[in-house]
Amino acid sequence: MSINGSTGKILRVDLSQGKIWDEALGEDTLQKYLGGTGIGIKYLFDEVDPKLDWSDPANILYLGSGPLGGTRIPGCASISFVTKGALTNGATSTQANGNFGAYLKWCGYDGILVQGAASGWKYLYIHENGVELKDAGNLKGKDTWETEDAIKADLGYKERSMSVFSIGPAGENLVKYAGIFGDRGHAAAHNGVGAVMGSKKLKAFAVARTANKKMTLVDPDKIGELAKKTTESSKVFGGGSIYNWGTSRVLPTAEGAGWLPVKNYQTNIFPEKDLFDGARVRPLFKSKNYPCYACSSHHYELMTVSEGPCKGYFGKEPEYEQWASWGPQIGQPDPGAAVMLSNVCDRLGMDCNEAGWVVGWVMECYQKGALKKEDVDGLEMTWGNVEATKSLLENISHRRGYGNTLAEGVKIAAEKLGGDALNWAIFTGKGNSPRGHDHRGRWVEMLDTVTSDTGTLETQMVVANKDLWKMPNPMDVFDPEQVVAAEVNSMGSMTISDCLVQCWFTSFNDTATQTEALNAATGWNMSLEEVMKVGRRVVNMMRIYNLKVGLTPDKETPSPRYCSQSVDGPNKDKAIAPHWEKMMDGYYQSMGWDRKTGMPLPETIKELGLEDFVK
Repeated sequence: MSINGSTGKILRVDLSQGKIWDEALGEDTLQKYLGGTGIGIKYLFDEVDPKLDWSDPANILYLGSGPLGGTRIPGCASISFVTKGALTNGATSTQANGNFGAYLKWCGYDGILVQGAASGWKYLYIHENGVELKDAGNLKGKDTWETEDAIKADLGYKERSMSVFSIGPAGENLVKYAGIFGDRGHAAAHNGVGAVMGSKKLKAFAVARTANKKMTLVDPDKIGELAKKTTESSKVFGGGSIYNWGTSRVLPTAEGAGWLPVKNYQTNIFPEKDLFDGARVRPLFKSKNYPCYACSSHHYELMTVSEGPCKGYFGKEPEYEQWASWGPQIGQPDPGAAVMLSNVCDRLGMDCNEAGWVVGWVMECYQKGALKKEDVDGLEMTWGNVEATKSLLENISHRRGYGNTLAEGVKIAAEKLGGDALNWAIFTGKGNSPRGHDHRGRWVEMLDTVTSDTGTLETQMVVANKDLWKMPNPMDVFDPEQVVAAEVNSMGSMTISDCLVQCWFTSFNDTATQTEALNAATGWNMSLEEVMKVGRRVVNMMRIYNLKVGLTPDKETPSPRYCSQSVDGPNKDKAIAPHWEKMMDGYYQSMGWDRKTGMPLPETIKELGLEDFVK
C-alpha cells in the first residue's frame, strides 16, 4: 500500500537463489528512520551478524531513496548505500547524486536490498513493468562508463532515460576501497561498497525512467514552494560558490588555509594551486553542465582538456577531493593530467581519496628508499609521475603484482611493509583514511573521521541552521573545546540529509526547510526536535553495531603522520596531538557514551528509543 511520500515497499533480491520479491515498509518504520541511511542501518542491524565478514553472502547491500526522492526538491534524486564495509568491516553509509533515487521511486520502490551471491555475474534491471536479473557475463572487465553504455545500448535506452550504477574492475577484484559509480561518474565510494557488490557478483543496477510516478504527496504545491526556496538559498549560501562552481574552486582556498594535502603531508605549500582554480579550468577546458535531476546547480560538469600532454581527453570534471588526490597529494602540477587520472580512477571503480593516500604513500616510500623500482613492478614512482600513477591504479584495480597489497588500503599496506614506512601512512585505527584534506588544519574533521562509524565523515560542521544545532559562531577551529562542541552539536545533521536522501550541496543540512518538506510530502507533522532525534538515533545505531563488530574505542586513533604537526604553511604552530586525549574524553562525555566501552549510556539509549537494539 502506498504511503504519502513513499511507495511503501522495497525490492528484495536473493542472488544465491535468484529470487526477487517486494517487501512492505510500514509507516511507523518510515517515521522512525525516514529512509535512505536510516532504513538501511535498521536492516543491517536486524539481518547481518556483526561477527560476519563483509564478504559473507549474508551481508546486505541496501540502496535507498527517501521521502523526498523524486520530488522537485533539488538534490533529492540521490541514493544512499548501506552495508558492512570492506575497509573497516563495520557499518558504512555513503551517498551518490545523479538520477537513480528519483527513477527508483517512480518505478515503485523506496529501496533495494540485496543479499546472497550469484554463481555468475548478473545485473539488476528495474523498469515500469517489472524487475529482471540479467546475465552480465559480457560486462565483466568493463569499466563503469563502458558498463553504463553497454547496458543502455543492450536495453535500448537513451542517455537520461535510464540510470545505471555499476562497479568497475576494482569492485570485481574486491579492492577494499572499490566504489559504485553511475550517471557518468557520480560516486558512492567510501568504505569499499563496491567490493561488497563485487563479492555478490553483481555488476550493476539499472533503473529506467518512467512517466507513471508511483507516489503521492500530501501538499505538492508546498513542495514546489520549498523547491524554489532551496534553490534560492543554495545560490547565496557561502557566497553562492557551490551553486556556481561546485567544488572546483576549493583547492586554492584549501592551500591558503593550510588544509591542502601536499606530497602525503610532507608540506602544505603547492605553488601551482591557481592552475587548479575552477574559474580558470572550466572556461579553458570547455566544460558543460551535466545536472542531476531537478537541480539547476552548476556542481557537476563534463569537460575536454585543452592543453598539456592530456589535451583532448574527455571526462567528468574532478571534485575538489579528486583535484587534491591527483594534483598536490602526488606532487603533480598539471590540471589536465589530474582530469585524466580522476576519470581513470572513477572508471576503474575506486575511491579517489583512499587511492590518493595509497599512491602518495608509495611515492614517499620510493623517495626515501623504502620501496624500490623492482618492488613496485618496475614503475618509477617518483613524485608527479603521471604514467606510473595510471599504471599503478590499473595494477591495483586488477590486483596485479604489488597492486594486490595496495588493494588492501594504506593501513594494511603500511603495516606489511613496516619500519619507518608505517609512520608515513595516513589512516585511522579502524582502517579508513580521511577525505582529501589535511586535517591538521581541520581539527573537527580529524576528530570526526577517527571516531566515525560510517568509514568516512559522519557529520558536517557547516550547517544552515547554526542556532538550531547550537554551533559555535564564530568559531576558533583550533580551540579544542570549540572543536568538540562543533562535532557533538552538529552530529546527526548530515545523517538527516542521508535519510531523506538529499544532496548536501543543495541543502547544506538546512534541517528546518527539510522538516517542512518532509511534512508537506508525508503529512506527518513531525517537529524539528523529532527530526533531529532521527539523525542522532541512526548515529547511535551505527555506533552500537560497530562496537559489536569489535570497532572499540582503542581503535579510534589517528596514525602518527595523520596527527603530526605541519612543518610549514599557516598552521605550522598548531598541534592537535597534545590535546587529543582530553578532546576524546570531552567528546564521549558530550555524546552520552561510556568512555571505556564506547557504548551509549542508558539515558542515551532510552532517550533515542534504542532499547531493543542494545538487547
